[in-house]
Amino acid sequence: MKNRSVVYLMVILVASIFTLWGCPKSADTTAVPEAPTAPTAAPEPVEDTPVERAAPVRDKLEAVYFDFDQSFIRSDAKSAIKENAEWLKANPKADIRIEGNCDERGTIEYNQALGQRRAQAAKKYLTDLGISGGRISLISYGKEKPVCKQSNEDCWQENRRGDFAVVK
Repeated sequence: MKNRSVVYLMVILVASIFTLWGCPKSADTTAVPEAPTAPTAAPEPVEDTPVERAAPVRDKLEAVYFDFDQSFIRSDAKSAIKENAEWLKANPKADIRIEGNCDERGTIEYNQALGQRRAQAAKKYLTDLGISGGRISLISYGKEKPVCKQSNEDCWQENRRGDFAVVK
């Protein structure tokens, strides 16, 4: 009887080891968006409509800046978002990504969440101005992409921002 208990115990132990060994390791997560894949077919010719021809050529859209620990759109940022909305209306085939950023203060987790709230606030303002939410993707970089690396208020203000990147 005792030998049978030892055998059962050994079988359970071996089965447990194989089960744990086969479990997936923790997933590798990142805040960096995936790079677009290369097209397999030749790209379609771009139609040059009068609206697209009238749109100003811009290397990048205007960034918006936030107050410390806040995600609401400041009055001075509204004009930048309105300019971005006008450009998007003039370029209906363009899609954008709003990238939420924070200064160096706070934990990684907190700043990731705050950056996401900032990107969402900017997206809501754009959709309220008539831009389709389907054209806008969001990402939070938290404090991982500072534009200024000094530890002072002027520098921190530059890092508390939402960047607008044209992705298509």
